Amino acid sequence: MQNMLTIISSALCRITGKNVGAQTVSELLIDLSEYVNLTSAAAPALARTQRQPPKPPPGARVVVSRSFADFTPQATFDIKKCDLHRLEEGPSQKAELTREQGLQYYRTMQTVRRMELKADQLYKQKIIRGFCHLYDGQEACAAGIEAAINPSDHLITAYRAHGYTYTRGVPVKEILAELTGRKGGVAKGKGGSMHMYAPHFYGGNGIVGAQVPLGAGIALACQYQGNNQICVTLYGDGAANQGQLFESFNMAALWKLPCIFICENNKYGMGTSVERASASTDYYKRGDFIPGMRVDGMDVLCVREATKFAADHCRSGKGPIIMELQTYRYHGHSMSDPGVSYRTREEIQEVRSKSDPISVLKERMLSNNMASAEEFKEIDIEIRKEVEDAAQFATSDPEPPLEELCNHIFYNSPPLEVRGTHPWSKLKSTS
Repeated sequence: MQNMLTIISSALCRITGKNVGAQTVSELLIDLSEYVNLTSAAAPALARTQRQPPKPPPGARVVVSRSFADFTPQATFDIKKCDLHRLEEGPSQKAELTREQGLQYYRTMQTVRRMELKADQLYKQKIIRGFCHLYDGQEACAAGIEAAINPSDHLITAYRAHGYTYTRGVPVKEILAELTGRKGGVAKGKGGSMHMYAPHFYGGNGIVGAQVPLGAGIALACQYQGNNQICVTLYGDGAANQGQLFESFNMAALWKLPCIFICENNKYGMGTSVERASASTDYYKRGDFIPGMRVDGMDVLCVREATKFAADHCRSGKGPIIMELQTYRYHGHSMSDPGVSYRTREEIQEVRSKSDPISVLKERMLSNNMASAEEFKEIDIEIRKEVEDAAQFATSDPEPPLEELCNHIFYNSPPLEVRGTHPWSKLKSTS
């Protein structure tokens, strides 16, 4: 590898006439990008001149390096005001962001985006089968919520669960391996797209709205144990008209459960727009007697500040609160839905160009000198490699053997016999 770096670096030196020595792949990529910028025919001559680094003294060796000392370590941003229901005041309209936080949020959202695009590719190759609901476009919701709660807090969501599985601590390779039904998947290849789990993460749920009463039950356990923990219970706009939601709201309000009910309103329940499905699209008011907020779900800082506010509300003993995150999904409802029969490509492109959560954060940081474009490129390269390695694992790892089919029916129980496809077929289950 070092020999290859030396050869390419020497070639670049001959082309540019500059004595540049790259010691790592990242440095070499920066050298190459600088050369492309300098020689672009579209760039004005003045811009090319301004981009050129100062000429080194004779005999000097230049090594590309980046010093972070000149970057802004922290900045405060104005964020969109939340619409409120039964609240005298809401989250702050200003959000502080450190450089480290910004880079972490960017890395999280970009990883989820790349992971979902890889899942799309594997599904079209028929390596992933069955249902598969992708999360690209909604990354600010998962990243912002996770930034505002503790690892010991609890979270349960619906079938669009890959992003939360990652933010709750599961590696990309275990998520993709689960999607391909391999032994190394987070649920040992038995759960698939909608059923992934981790400590304090109770997975997705394939039944529309069914996770909401489960989330209320988890919040009841937190209250019963007195551990100052909360449960974040997520559902979509398509599930918002389910009767079990209102039963859960009622019990949570009566018992003042520490539960944040979050509606991820991505504008469409399957192929039906919210306007056609709901007489009232003010989902944050649906709890009636429960306080609520409507939040810009495409801005990770808005989501983070609103979730902090909601978590403090729950921990202080005030009972549940509802959040509606206005977000958008780029893919269709699932991989079997092209997503353009009930909405136009122009609509999708407009959201991408104006409100993409990753681009919004990146531009914020660049315009406030909190990071460099080269730094983001380096992160992107690392993420691409991580996802490609994960995909390689997910396609080469073996499928679980048949004898493990019935394992883990119960937790921490002695082995038991399970009837197979007919009465005289016996299988064994171990915890």
